Amino acid sequence: MSSREAYMSAGIELPGVTRPVKVLIVDDSALVRSVLEKELARDPMIEVIGVAPDPYVARDKIVLLKPDVVTLDIEMPRMDGLTFLRKLMQHYPLPVIVVSSLTPRGGEVALEAMESGAVEVLCKPGAAYAIGDMSVELVDKIKAAARVQVRQRKPQAPGNNAPPSRLAMTRTTHKVIAIGASTGGTEALASVLKVLPANAPGIVIVQHMPEHFTRSFAERLNTLCAMSVKEAENGDTVVPGKVLIAPGNYHMLLKRSGAQYLVEVKSGPLISRHRPSVDVLFKSVAKFAGKNAVGVIMTGMGRDGAEGMKLLHDAGAKTIAQDEATCVVFGMPKEAIALNAIGNVLALDHIPGRMLQFAQDE
Repeated sequence: MSSREAYMSAGIELPGVTRPVKVLIVDDSALVRSVLEKELARDPMIEVIGVAPDPYVARDKIVLLKPDVVTLDIEMPRMDGLTFLRKLMQHYPLPVIVVSSLTPRGGEVALEAMESGAVEVLCKPGAAYAIGDMSVELVDKIKAAARVQVRQRKPQAPGNNAPPSRLAMTRTTHKVIAIGASTGGTEALASVLKVLPANAPGIVIVQHMPEHFTRSFAERLNTLCAMSVKEAENGDTVVPGKVLIAPGNYHMLLKRSGAQYLVEVKSGPLISRHRPSVDVLFKSVAKFAGKNAVGVIMTGMGRDGAEGMKLLHDAGAKTIAQDEATCVVFGMPKEAIALNAIGNVLALDHIPGRMLQFAQDE
């Protein structure tokens, strides 16, 4: 079996080319550059074509070497990574993965990077994030990024941020909405959550992001949404008007105590190559909520969530997948559809309304 066949049999998508993905590593730390280059070299479908200690060297190497994907640190000398990213997206757009320090401040800046055009964020290896786990995710994210068609970004004119019109619900419902997303998910989730009313059903979300980054993401969404959005803590209740986002590096499960739903947050091994895992969440929602749930799987690479969505579907839950045209990467939804786990395939802007409709169905 070839390496490519081995990846496909494991449910891991590769770019639509037979050659390795060409990667440029940009980081001011020689140690980090060396570690990343060594780890990426283990994969036959990735080729590190160069490294750069700062954005000025990176600029010249991008033009000369034409990488498919760039990994980018945020804090660097001469020009910070965020400024460089914005310039890159305006003049030479290509897929960028931010590899940032594992700090709350790093999470906030990383979110700004994604809003500026980065397709993914990942934390550098450290005490809370082992090099092995980091390598698995980085390899997958690079392959996902190579599939993304990055559009040129122009500076946004002031005053163009009018809030979207919010949907309404005629009555409160205690159904549970479970959502899973990965590559491209931060922007997709924001577009869905921003239009939901304050009395929308309780929502539990797994978005593949590192520790601290999920907290910054939740805090950012909380300022934009009518619902209350927070990073989940063990024992948090799932009630109308509340959105709980699984903390990075921890799995989140739905539990039930009497008539009340709550979440359990715990550590554990990578499941479906991820922690948090969409499969872990969906399987628990299927078990404890069943037909009282709505499952939604959105843009992302790989097959995390497909098996859990199948269990949701078979338990009587309403199931939705984001369509290929509006996905950044049509991996996770595609795998769930292939398992006959999806009742509705919808464009991104149609998902919020259908979620609310299903939540109010008897």
